[in-house]
Amino acid sequence: MDFYVLLNLIVVAFPLVLSFDRKVAFYRQWPAAFASIALVVLVFGVWDVWMTARGVWSFNPEYAGTLKILGLPPGEWLFFICVPYACIFILACVRGYIKDRTINFPRWGWLALAGIFVVAAMLFTGKTYTFTVFLSVAIALAGAAWLMPDTLTSRNFWLAMLLTYLPFIVANGILTSWPVVLYDDVQNLGIRIGTIPLEDFFFSFSMLLLALGGFDYFRTRFGRRQAKVS
Repeated sequence: MDFYVLLNLIVVAFPLVLSFDRKVAFYRQWPAAFASIALVVLVFGVWDVWMTARGVWSFNPEYAGTLKILGLPPGEWLFFICVPYACIFILACVRGYIKDRTINFPRWGWLALAGIFVVAAMLFTGKTYTFTVFLSVAIALAGAAWLMPDTLTSRNFWLAMLLTYLPFIVANGILTSWPVVLYDDVQNLGIRIGTIPLEDFFFSFSMLLLALGGFDYFRTRFGRRQAKVS
């Protein structure tokens, strides 16, 4: 087992064990969680394959191994499963233990913010990672505003999103400091927070917006389906 696979298993171990906590009972929400994770694997897995093929980043065989699946090591595929699972679990815990409140922010405001990221992306068309990650944030915001506006106005959603950055900084700090993932700084702004490229923070935001928003979307859909059956 290579280091990258082991790191992913460590990330998911704690949330997986606590999924059977009586108050949160996250295991009951597994259908929606796994549907959302499958969406993340599809969207960001394809993106990752493309970015790796373009040389935007690569993987250190010393820590990620030499086996490749569509150009990506197994640890990278596991990343798109384990990290979203852990972060959806964080959202479920926040909702289970903290009373929610509504944030009064109109839908057009989120769409305007998405537009700002589109403009930002256009300013960096020569830097593949910067351009695509800003564009991904715009698409994720616009999609959430259109399909799941109630999710974006949930205070607990944003609290959970904020909390996800704590394990993100630890895990991504390890990935970039050992280093497991190697970046071509010509393709990004060259700005690092510690050892983490600035773009990774936006990458995480767009991926988790899809994961958490997708979780709410599928939870609503599956809930309606069960109501019709009963």
